[in-house]
Amino acid sequence: MAEPHPLLLTNARIIDPSRGADFTGDVLLSGGVIKDAAFGIAAAGIPDGAEVVDCKGAVVAPGLVDMRAFVGEPGAEHRETLASASHAAAAGGVTTIVCQPDTDPIVDDPAIVDFILRRARDTAVVRVHPMAALTKGLHGTEMTEIGLLQATGAVAFTDGARSIASAQVFRRALSYARDFDALIVHHTEDATMSGGAMNEGLFASRLGLGGIPKAAETIVLERDLRLVDGVRGRYHAASLTCRESLEVLARAKEAGLPVTCSVSVNHLSFNERDIAEYRTFFKLSPPLRGEEDRRALVEALSSGLIDVVVSDHNPQDVEVKRLPFAEAEAGAIGLETLLTATLRLVHAGDVDLVNALRAVSTRPAELLGLDAGTLRPGAPADVIVFDPEMSWVLDPATLKSRSRNTPFDGARLEGRVLRTIVAGRTVYEYV
Repeated sequence: MAEPHPLLLTNARIIDPSRGADFTGDVLLSGGVIKDAAFGIAAAGIPDGAEVVDCKGAVVAPGLVDMRAFVGEPGAEHRETLASASHAAAAGGVTTIVCQPDTDPIVDDPAIVDFILRRARDTAVVRVHPMAALTKGLHGTEMTEIGLLQATGAVAFTDGARSIASAQVFRRALSYARDFDALIVHHTEDATMSGGAMNEGLFASRLGLGGIPKAAETIVLERDLRLVDGVRGRYHAASLTCRESLEVLARAKEAGLPVTCSVSVNHLSFNERDIAEYRTFFKLSPPLRGEEDRRALVEALSSGLIDVVVSDHNPQDVEVKRLPFAEAEAGAIGLETLLTATLRLVHAGDVDLVNALRAVSTRPAELLGLDAGTLRPGAPADVIVFDPEMSWVLDPATLKSRSRNTPFDGARLEGRVLRTIVAGRTVYEYV
């Protein structure tokens, strides 16, 4: 494939979370990398053959790195393919997808890692990196070959939406992963306590639905962090949802443990009352909690206690969502709404824009060891242009995902991606 022509983005508000930068200027992309991001590049002379885009004050920032997305391929292409997920990501400003291992076959063999990487190179318009399974078959009993999987291209290790029940197996995995400086990402939810349909409490009782207590999360998190204290392997909690878990995490960080965490943008945006009249698009795993927990998550993001915001993209077709709430599958799509949903917090004054963008670009790239999330000269030219003030109403029919299970159905949103650039090539442009 021929090298892309140089691209000069002028008259932009440039935000680079990797340097804490927020200024007006220009960004020059050439040869698939960022040449410079500074004031006055255009005035100094436009490179021969360069395409010039007047951003008219829109924000130019690093492309988003979504650290938790389920992509159906291989095995569930009716829900999502690498191609459809990548187009959804591009429309949402996500230039790097980190996909989960719970596919069919499961990503527990180097050959499957290689298949995903090759398939993504052939069909996806954004970068795709797989997380590999931490245990074979996701059964939680036998570790995978972490070294071989990492050498093939796995960027982290997780059992997806399953917790490893055996403390001994998890301790061994932490110890083994430590020798490879590999990141373990763990879903903190005790399976024996997670048989309900929503957050346990008065509201669940009113709806007549079985509840999942917050203790299901905190018990596993407490256990994990005690094991980390002994082993000192790198650990990342996949999706925390409640104030009690944040208190546990804060103590671990204060003690200097190598621990980080993510929160789903859905848990920052909604609470259990959004379920209202049994709206299954709000059935998630882990479940939406109370408003006091949502506020605690927002405050933790603002303070930096929460490291990463993820979409937790989980496409489900209508056959498994148009069911009674207790029987419906959990999950919501989110690649196309990750940025605009995060901007809701900015517009509400809860989080400043630089820190919000850090949580969806720079920080996940750092944790996964990816060359992304920055506008530093020499970095890959994965860049987005967005208008943080543009209002629009989400129509599910316009989404690029194969599934339509979005909790933002019909919502009025502020902030729209105007252009997504990967390796110097425009892969999405809003018209």
